[in-house]
Amino acid sequence: MLDLLYSYKTTVKFLGSVLGPDYEVVLQDLSNKNHSVIAIENGHISGRTIGSPLTCAVFQMLSSKVYEENDFIANYKGVAENGHILRSSSMFIKDSNGNPIGLLCINFDDSRYMELHEKLFSMIHPGNFIKNIAFGLKNIKTPQEEINKKVDWAIDVLGLEEYRKRKPKNLSGGQRQRVALGRAIVRNQKVFLMDEPLSNLDAKLRVSMRNEITKLHRELGATTIYVTHDQVEAMTMADRIVVMKDGVIQQIGSPIKLYNEPVNKFVAGFIGSPQMNFIEVNVKDDVVEFNDGNKIHITKGIRDRLQKSGKMILGIRGEDIKFDSLNMELRKDDILKAIVSNVEVMGNENNIYFTLGGETIIARASKYDLKSIGEEIEFVIDSNRLHFFDIETEESILNYLNESETAI
Repeated sequence: MLDLLYSYKTTVKFLGSVLGPDYEVVLQDLSNKNHSVIAIENGHISGRTIGSPLTCAVFQMLSSKVYEENDFIANYKGVAENGHILRSSSMFIKDSNGNPIGLLCINFDDSRYMELHEKLFSMIHPGNFIKNIAFGLKNIKTPQEEINKKVDWAIDVLGLEEYRKRKPKNLSGGQRQRVALGRAIVRNQKVFLMDEPLSNLDAKLRVSMRNEITKLHRELGATTIYVTHDQVEAMTMADRIVVMKDGVIQQIGSPIKLYNEPVNKFVAGFIGSPQMNFIEVNVKDDVVEFNDGNKIHITKGIRDRLQKSGKMILGIRGEDIKFDSLNMELRKDDILKAIVSNVEVMGNENNIYFTLGGETIIARASKYDLKSIGEEIEFVIDSNRLHFFDIETEESILNYLNESETAI
């Protein structure tokens, strides 16, 4: 058995020479725990020499009898005599009965993993964010003078000059978002894809960053595809909006087109805050009748554009519910009454909740239209701003699409 074990000494010498000085190769006699090492190359890695005892890691392997199911163990850690953490791979040398008689190990200092980790970390999270912005340019071997010019330009455009010496960890969420934008814009891309870039910011930062990104888009003149679930971002930032549901495009158009002329109930409910109110009604001639018996009249223009009569879904935006005396006088034959169930004071306006046609309705009223919970109110609906949707398909049944806008 010893002859078998000692025959691996040549293998140790060969591997030590081929792998080089960064790798230690060790042959251990498992029958002699106190003087285990019988051959070693590049022993400076662990500080061991011929005659060194078994390590704790080897003791653990023998105790667990891992050799019964495995001929080798790859990529485990152990502590060397010199205190270094070693990463090791070992092969069991077994006799004819499958019992381990020796162990051939290849080790290297685990700090090499740490050096690589620190190098990568320093590239991704450098000492200051300037290196972060320049990272992509360095990758494509841009001359340093050009890198400096582009980074200075990005810092100026993004308003980051006063933060030049700050480390990324000391930047606010909004400032970090601007650094990320800087890293993208210095490469003169023709198209930018932004996937919910403001989702992790607080409300105040989202408002300021919406403005920053919109200004940047105008200055760069590049096409920007901006993915968001926030309809406020879509309305305030987009030139054209693509509304999707379950991966299917519902409508493409300008923000104002989608707001005023939604092609289905989903688009109507997504665009606008608070969302459009929906009520099941019955339409006959120019009369819209609610389930609670209330009625209003629709204009000839709306009636001519309606493609059917009977039961359908009426859509009303909150701002098209009017409380002022002028609208009440203009539509005095269609005055409705309701009891206020809740009021949200927004500062610049009030959201007034009540029930109409068995549905909870939200009306957007002037900040001067103060209502009280439990108060009976009178109101009218702007009959020029009504929307109608099919009950089954939820598609719009008002004919207002033109060739410049697209519905799918």
